[in-house]
Amino acid sequence: MEHLLHLPHGNWLADPTFWVIVALLLFLGLVAYLKLPGMVAKALDARAEAIAKELEEAKRLREEAQELLASFQRRQREAETEAEAIIAQAHRDAERLAAEARVKMTAQLERRAEIAERKIAQAEADAAAAVRARAAELAAAAAERLLAEGLDASAHGKLITAGTAELKSRFSAG
Repeated sequence: MEHLLHLPHGNWLADPTFWVIVALLLFLGLVAYLKLPGMVAKALDARAEAIAKELEEAKRLREEAQELLASFQRRQREAETEAEAIIAQAHRDAERLAAEARVKMTAQLERRAEIAERKIAQAEADAAAAVRARAAELAAAAAERLLAEGLDASAHGKLITAGTAELKSRFSAG
């Protein structure tokens, strides 16, 4: 500083150091007059506040995104659980329907078997009635011949034997 205060003997206006000092003092005075440090500080504070707001907004958006992701994951789990329940219900329904179909088929087969047995029994009864009717016809015809011929006991025995043989042959053939 001493050098700055010590002015040369000659023309001090020609000294560049003098003008640097004058320019520095004018610059500092202008900065103080315009309150430039306060404006820079305000600008920096405003920028810092804007960045803080942006960070807060980013944090809020991140939390919302995490909540949304958790919600989607929860819904996915619920949908998977519901799908599993639907599949299980479908299996139970299929098993129930198969069991019902088996029961209905068994009942239908039993009804058809009963109908077939009744038809067979009816056919047997009809055949037995036809055999009895035919036997009665043949017996009546044999009795008629016996009465008409008035045969003796030996001829009568031969006629009965022949009639019985004829009955056997007709029943075995028919």
